[in-house]
Amino acid sequence: MRVVYNFFIYGYAFLIRIAAPFNRQARQWMDGRKKGFSMMEKAVGESEGIVWFHCASLGEFEQGRPVMEAFREAFPDYKILLTFFSPSGYELRKNYPGADYIFYLPIDKPKNARRFIRIFKPKLVVFIKYEYWYNYIKELSKNKIPLFFVSAIFRQNQYFFRPGGTWFRNQLQKVTWFQVQEENSSELLNSIHVFHNQIGGDTRFDRVLKVSQEPVSLPVIENFAAGANLFVCGSTWPPDEDIIKDYLTHEDRVKVILAPHKIDEEHITEIQNKFKAFNPVIYSEIAGNVPDNSRVLIINTIGLLSHLYRYGRLAYVGGGFGVGIHNLPEAAVYGLPVIFGPNYQRFREARDLLKNGGGFTISDKKSFRQTADTLLHDAEKYQQASKSAAGYVKQQSGATFKAMEKIKEFLVVQQKEKSIGNL
Repeated sequence: MRVVYNFFIYGYAFLIRIAAPFNRQARQWMDGRKKGFSMMEKAVGESEGIVWFHCASLGEFEQGRPVMEAFREAFPDYKILLTFFSPSGYELRKNYPGADYIFYLPIDKPKNARRFIRIFKPKLVVFIKYEYWYNYIKELSKNKIPLFFVSAIFRQNQYFFRPGGTWFRNQLQKVTWFQVQEENSSELLNSIHVFHNQIGGDTRFDRVLKVSQEPVSLPVIENFAAGANLFVCGSTWPPDEDIIKDYLTHEDRVKVILAPHKIDEEHITEIQNKFKAFNPVIYSEIAGNVPDNSRVLIINTIGLLSHLYRYGRLAYVGGGFGVGIHNLPEAAVYGLPVIFGPNYQRFREARDLLKNGGGFTISDKKSFRQTADTLLHDAEKYQQASKSAAGYVKQQSGATFKAMEKIKEFLVVQQKEKSIGNL
């Protein structure tokens, strides 16, 4: 099976190379890895105590950020290495001041894993949520370097739990410790005799709580939101935007902040045309206040959404008519009732919010109208939903503290062993 896995990895790299001339993200993926090892070797010093954090992309970075920041505070003498697999994470966070070294992770070929570990010699490694790169896992295990997965989540249909998945299950035995988000993931791991796991929650909740408490001044948004029933619609895709457009036609007392998942020029133009009847304006083009006759403000920049929800009355989080919904806690932390599409089953926070009354799922334009109308015009129901949404986020916080307890445990043991060895 290892041969098959490595064949897949080499094939994946080959396909990316072919796609690079025609696809911007594939090109960034390739360009970002050029001369990667030579830059790493020049950057790292001798005898540095390095702890390595790996994030697949931007979402996992935000999920892991509370742990990195807590680690920096607890262990200021260690260096932090941060790696990304995806350009959407690296390109946006390559200047993150909380890490000492930031690189693309070289693709998981055996020789790359050996060279990478030899350069950085990490004392401990933390992978956020997922990405199981088996050559890296093998090399870390061979060198007796602790490997943690934080905020991990597992599902029954993953290959670890399928008939014939023995090789994949064996790789999980090489991981030092899993902090999983919920009980089902722990039970799945236990069912394949991976008992080195602990239910610790999801560090995203700690992150969104911190963001909600940060002082923010966005005069343009404040002006647009003043006195309005404002819907903040985040990470939207075209099917979501069609539903939002329909509701603006139905309810003329509503304004919308629209933060689409894709902010390329083509899609922004498409949104402008779609919402033309509501005088849409683009955030980056506003010199002063939003015109009074505009009911749609289009956000075409990255990094604002988590702050925008604080200005809203209701939140709509997109993706539920496609592969799955995006970040619900970002909105719920502000006490916004959260509406989302029908493909939510894989997301624990969606199921939890539906159960406690802070979240609402819709299937079409009609059900969106009914849900939004009820929340806007039934004050008691709105207050109950708002309280439930905010309360849920607070109840789920604390995963960072649990992760740090385990990290400290292993680093302290390492330090003691080193001290004994120097006697």
